[in-house]
Amino acid sequence: MNEPGASVVHHPAETELFDDTLSCDVALPAAFEPGSAVIRAGAAEMLLRSVALVEDSRGTDDADERGGEGSQQLQRLEARMDLALVLLGRLLRQSTQALPLRPVRWSRRGLRLELGQRTGAVQGSAGIVRLQPADWLPDHIELPVQVLGEATSGNGSLYLWLRLQSTGDALETALERHLFRLHRRQIADSRRPR
Repeated sequence: MNEPGASVVHHPAETELFDDTLSCDVALPAAFEPGSAVIRAGAAEMLLRSVALVEDSRGTDDADERGGEGSQQLQRLEARMDLALVLLGRLLRQSTQALPLRPVRWSRRGLRLELGQRTGAVQGSAGIVRLQPADWLPDHIELPVQVLGEATSGNGSLYLWLRLQSTGDALETALERHLFRLHRRQIADSRRPR
């Protein structure tokens, strides 16, 4: 289920989170914050569903007739919207602190973040992970997590394993759909000639 070239890390949390389930290795803006807080699961679900709707509609446009004037107008409108989102994202990043881009391994069970330093989080403690699900959208989702472990990697950084806590069926379904799209994109990128 995982990409053959995925990194091999030996830790019990790695087995718990990623064995026998779909997972993907991506670089995402992400951050972990120890402690518990109120999570707006509805907002995260809505954002993931909106991302899915936009990305799925872009995929079907490519399969339609390419020569039609209506299709070209729609593509120009989408390009303008993309530019507007990029500009809005830049403005937002100037006024708020952006999430750091980091390697993430993600499954429906949890995540492994690669960090630069120790978090001080105790195994079993609660926390929140913030992720930017799409590079073209300058917004993030917040998910409740439980710390499974923290260990140094072979390259001098640190791995932090986080188990996703239950947030309801609707958000879990939206997360699984998003992960499937990320995984599909990762496989397609690996098949492209370099």
